[in-house]
Amino acid sequence: MRKGYDGNAVQAASGEMSAEREAVSASYTSDFSDNIELIRIAREDGGESDEAMRATSELIEKNRGLIKKIALRFCGRGVELDDLMQIGTIGLIKAIRSFDLERGTQLSTYAVPLVFGEIRRHIRDEGPIKVGRYYKRLGAMLINCKNRIMSEEGREAHISELAELCGVSAEEAAMAIDATSPMASLSDNAYGDDEGPQLEDTLTDEESLTESQRIIDKIALAEAIASMPPVWQKIVTLRYYRGMTQQQVACALGLSQVKISREEKKIMEHLKNELS
Repeated sequence: MRKGYDGNAVQAASGEMSAEREAVSASYTSDFSDNIELIRIAREDGGESDEAMRATSELIEKNRGLIKKIALRFCGRGVELDDLMQIGTIGLIKAIRSFDLERGTQLSTYAVPLVFGEIRRHIRDEGPIKVGRYYKRLGAMLINCKNRIMSEEGREAHISELAELCGVSAEEAAMAIDATSPMASLSDNAYGDDEGPQLEDTLTDEESLTESQRIIDKIALAEAIASMPPVWQKIVTLRYYRGMTQQQVACALGLSQVKISREEKKIMEHLKNELS
């Protein structure tokens, strides 16, 4: 066992995942006799005939809600929802082909672990950046804890809090979350809204700036921010130092998103005038 890794936390996370599978399966049980007949047809002629393909398509359509519910649990891990749905559909097709018609169980019950497994396997093996299994498992545990705190307490959990719950250091927790976070494109919005700059616009050419010039710029910016009204200072701190979206800032300050957007434009104009 890796040092600093909480075995009890792993066991608890595994139990939660099993419970999730059962909950998903229980939510999607379609008519048993209809499914059995469609499965029989889908297997005829090796599944290659037109009738077999139509039956397979109908089974996929009947269980699309099941696939989507499972796929949504993997959002935010570097794969688009549409792609997750397609990968999950492969798991469902495997379930259709291997389902025991004599078992007397629902297809959805049998399909859930296959759909889960197909999506997990894709994320593990086909991700754009290879991440070790330890950090993938730790990242999943941290995300589960984060989502649970948000759901139960309505707040964002601090990284040190998540690390303590999972029995690791804050540094290791941060590394695991970063390793399992989706990659960002330079054309993405830097602050999570349509009106903000793109990521490439926030990157500076470090080699073109001397250390002394950067220090001077920071001092000038700090002085300009200090001269602004308190509300503007709070908006700048939350938006550009804590990375909040306009909507999150609006909630934190008790204002509307439209108001934050207008004030932000005034702030930008003010800073341009002060620093020009």
